Amino acid sequence: MSIQEEVQKRKTFAIISHPDAGKTTMTEKLLLYGNLIRSAGTVKGKKSGKFATSDWMEIEKQRGISVTSSVMNFPYDGYHVNILDTPGHEDFSEDTYRTLTAVDSVVMIIDSTKGIEAQTLKLFKVCRMRGIPIFTFINKLDREGKEPLELLEEIEQVLDIETYPMNWPAGMGKGFLGIFDRYGNQFVKHNVGDVETYIPNKELDQPEHQDLTSNPTYEAAKDELELVEEAGDQFSLQAVLDGEQTPVFFGSALAPFGVQLFFDTFINMAPTPTPRKSTEGIIQPDSPDFSGFIFKIQANMNPAHRDRIAFIRVCAGKFDRGMSVKLSRTGKVFKLSQSQQMVASTRESIDEAYAGDIIGIYDPNAYQIGDTLLEGNDKFEYDELPQFPPEVFKKVTAKNVLKSKQFRKGIEQLVQEGAIQLFRDKLTDSFILGAVGELQYDVFKYRMQNEYNAEVMFESIGERIPRWLKEGEVDESLFDGGNLLCKDRDGNHLVLFRNEFALNWFKDKNPKVELIDLFEVNEYK
Repeated sequence: MSIQEEVQKRKTFAIISHPDAGKTTMTEKLLLYGNLIRSAGTVKGKKSGKFATSDWMEIEKQRGISVTSSVMNFPYDGYHVNILDTPGHEDFSEDTYRTLTAVDSVVMIIDSTKGIEAQTLKLFKVCRMRGIPIFTFINKLDREGKEPLELLEEIEQVLDIETYPMNWPAGMGKGFLGIFDRYGNQFVKHNVGDVETYIPNKELDQPEHQDLTSNPTYEAAKDELELVEEAGDQFSLQAVLDGEQTPVFFGSALAPFGVQLFFDTFINMAPTPTPRKSTEGIIQPDSPDFSGFIFKIQANMNPAHRDRIAFIRVCAGKFDRGMSVKLSRTGKVFKLSQSQQMVASTRESIDEAYAGDIIGIYDPNAYQIGDTLLEGNDKFEYDELPQFPPEVFKKVTAKNVLKSKQFRKGIEQLVQEGAIQLFRDKLTDSFILGAVGELQYDVFKYRMQNEYNAEVMFESIGERIPRWLKEGEVDESLFDGGNLLCKDRDGNHLVLFRNEFALNWFKDKNPKVELIDLFEVNEYK
């Protein structure tokens, strides 16, 4: 089979949502349909002992939350599916933002009882900024929630995107009857035990379905659907692929109801791997030479071996196990003999991969997030991945000075994953960690103790405002103990200002010193 034919079989997408909207539960159901698991777990699986497959870290099982993006690959209906399940909690949003650079579309889960929530809005904006097609699944129809028309209006007004309901619910909660499948011209009936019955529209007037069609809930839903068909937007797959329209599906991931119908429709509509921007222009996915970029590094996926796995999004060409590639940043050549496919922390060796696939390779402590790997004599790099400035800063020290070796190794490896950033105070040379949110420190402390046997202590220095300094000579006399002058991992100087007042005062006093705000830089990526 040619590279082009293989590329057309790939579907690579992320699942995003606000916490508790049902994202990881949806992922479990899709793994079930892909025959990767025999029974679906849950995020909060303490009673049953069956936890979500994508929540593989011990701390995820204890807390009932996803704290790191998981990658899962499986064949389905003639396609090769790559799913990335992302953390919903805002404290882990940086991991999610970077993961979104590696996908071709997203599935946005919305809780029907709550509508658009804060993190949903943030993630949606990132998708719109990057032009990623968005498919919406309105979840938890097995509970009483907002009316469907109200939810559609909220999506259009808050997210500023056209909606097209692919199906329409008849009732909700205990009165839920099923859904009108507009795409398949059928009614999917909800039966006791969450069994689905598919009834073609042309058969709905048969006597055996009279109990259903005469139900007031069914009739009310049918009237609503007629209103939507008359006044709603027309469906346009091109508008979907351009990120201007979102197909909306209703159902329940937990039941599950409407999930298989959604997935079958989504797989047919979702885009195959798209061309990627690079320093040498647009790279086509069916280009003959292999290339890809690293969007995630994970330490200790196998704690017994203290390994580091770099996750690559294959962007072009064909990957072959054992091939030699060049790291564009350094020019150094590596042989990729340890390559794997993932189902969360479970791994299988993989011999070949194509554009759209996500594979894991052994990291000999040489790679960084954003690195481009190339085959042959090509010399280019894919677009830089977004960097986000931390908002919470803490000094960190080893609780036991005799564990300094484990302490330094743990910091080095966990910082390379990119979720938490390391700085060194120029005055005292102390270690300062920066993170998007407080929960990152809980995860860091837990992993340092359990994976590196190094207990740590934190000293908060508050919610500082970081500003990077332009490369060149730095006048250290301009800074004091209040506004900390630091260096990041790459040796770049930055200042941690105490507050907005201190920042503005410094700007007024030193107009020639150029301060760089990473938030502003990311707006253009």
